[in-house]
Amino acid sequence: MDNKTELREFLTSRRAKIRPEDYGLPAGTSRRVPGLRREELAALAGVSVSWYTRLERGNAVGASDAVLDAIARTLRLGEIERRHLFDLTRGANNAGPKPVRRRSPAPAIRTTLQLVMDQMTEMPAVVQNGRGDILAMNALGKALFAGLIAGAAGASKVGALNHARYIHLDPGAQRFYVDWDQVASYSVAMLHVTAGRNPHDKDLTNLIGELATASEDFRVRWAAHDLHEHQSGVKRVHHDVVGDMDLIYETLSLPGESALSMYIYTAVPGSASADALRLLGDWHAPCPPEAAILPTTAKGGMEPGA
Repeated sequence: MDNKTELREFLTSRRAKIRPEDYGLPAGTSRRVPGLRREELAALAGVSVSWYTRLERGNAVGASDAVLDAIARTLRLGEIERRHLFDLTRGANNAGPKPVRRRSPAPAIRTTLQLVMDQMTEMPAVVQNGRGDILAMNALGKALFAGLIAGAAGASKVGALNHARYIHLDPGAQRFYVDWDQVASYSVAMLHVTAGRNPHDKDLTNLIGELATASEDFRVRWAAHDLHEHQSGVKRVHHDVVGDMDLIYETLSLPGESALSMYIYTAVPGSASADALRLLGDWHAPCPPEAAILPTTAKGGMEPGA
């Protein structure tokens, strides 16, 4: 979680993805590693080899926005990758004493936001931060992620209700997410984005350390330095109660709630997934008080016709 190390490994991984022939350079047979050489990238970006070498070693002193843009263009970075490069450079370029890693304040959301979510009775809604800590759910969200909640309760950890922890450490996640491999990669990629923006978040550092220690698969995915931000898409899940569902999701940023997002799930009207989602709501709906009192005879049996 050292920004200088992250900057070095990110640039190295992205340089390895650029083929020499993409820029009309001979691939040759003497290349010891894939991708462009440092001197080739420096020449294409219009910077000196010595300066780029320092940058790739984590020394971001003197890295202007214009130069970083030139490097980003040469590496053919997407917008998320470009912003990540700037985030890492700012963190690595932070002069002075080493910043103290801060523990995040206790998670909380506005009461009114929870009230709004509670009125959303036909679609699951979940609020979480960039670490994957789940801060709020509505009733259908709790029904959808019942396995995550049960696993967190069994883990007996402070802050165990965390989506990333569920995905990478709970075997139930591989049954729940039909496309678990993609979900796992996206989860790691989202943590990379968050780490670049918040390099001194102690809770984030602890979470990444925990996942890397417990999961070799997580370590391999982390080393790839891929990046991702959830916006919208389809999640294919298998729920133990209602079976398979293809759920459409949208991600909403919450004004006034720093770094929090709401994930809202629904299904195509009239589809089998919509029927399953409606059944899930019925299954999770609380039993009315009067339904719990069954009329009985003096002998303890049910009244005829009850």
